[in-house]
Amino acid sequence: MAPHPEVTAYRAARAATGTPPLYTQTLTEARAADLAAIRAGSGAVEPVAEVRDERMLGPAGELPLRVYRPAGSGPLPTLLYFFGGGWTLGSIDTADGICRRLANAVPCQVITVGYRLAPEHPFPAAVHDCHAAASWVAGHADRLGVDPDRLAVGGDSAGGNLAAAVTLLSRADGPTLAAQLLVYPNTDQSGEPTDPADDDPTLFNSRSVAWYRTHYLTDEAHAQDPLASPLLADDLTGLPPALVVTAELDPLCAQGQRYAERLAAAGVPTRVRHYPGMIHGFFAMPGVFTDGRRAQADAAAFLRERFGLAPGRDEPADDPTGTAVRGG
Repeated sequence: MAPHPEVTAYRAARAATGTPPLYTQTLTEARAADLAAIRAGSGAVEPVAEVRDERMLGPAGELPLRVYRPAGSGPLPTLLYFFGGGWTLGSIDTADGICRRLANAVPCQVITVGYRLAPEHPFPAAVHDCHAAASWVAGHADRLGVDPDRLAVGGDSAGGNLAAAVTLLSRADGPTLAAQLLVYPNTDQSGEPTDPADDDPTLFNSRSVAWYRTHYLTDEAHAQDPLASPLLADDLTGLPPALVVTAELDPLCAQGQRYAERLAAAGVPTRVRHYPGMIHGFFAMPGVFTDGRRAQADAAAFLRERFGLAPGRDEPADDPTGTAVRGG
């Protein structure tokens, strides 16, 4: 597993500056450092035709949402995007760069929700906030300019976990979803997170995984709940088509690939886009990693296809995004 040259340079820069791992900081420090690192790595801020803030009533009070709307009138296909941060860090600002780029690249409307964070609000608060947001967006389609037949969910890391959990809830309770975009998702919290030897302090590692899990799951039994560990769900049939993005040097890589295999085995049209030599977090850092830009372009191409939109300028009409695992 040789790191990509850009990963080698990134790791050396972090080591040289003595950047402390997030799991060694207080929550306040880690939340600020996480947002600063993402902003530093996200590249230039892309303008979007309209960006506005909304609020909705969630299961335990008001939740903020941010709406990114590209040029165009009428109902638009819409992606509801859940930010990453181990259910402990992050905010709607964390996903700003991703949401702007996907809104322009697809193009589609992108909405992100400020779900409640652990440890103040442990599992399953975030899951229910995110499902409530999906239901609220679908229920306010006219007001928001959403095409209810083209509503997708997605997210990176913990956000990918939440997107997968929302599809499980939505299968039974609605709303109907057109696609799921899972970027290096955490799908199984039931055992040892990773190889204990994988503890490079300059990167997201096994200690990171354990630190986040400790904040999110207050009872070990929760790790067996499919809403915390979607890979453990008995039945994955009937879920929306999926794109799963994985990175070779990510401690979550294997469980993301296993989840894609289970989705496909259940008849869900599933693609995997795997990035050799890449690390966890690269998708949110296109200003640092060329593959971050490629992965966002892959995600946009997948959503274009699921939304029934024309291929992008540089995207062959007969060349689907990613590798089809199998499925319906």
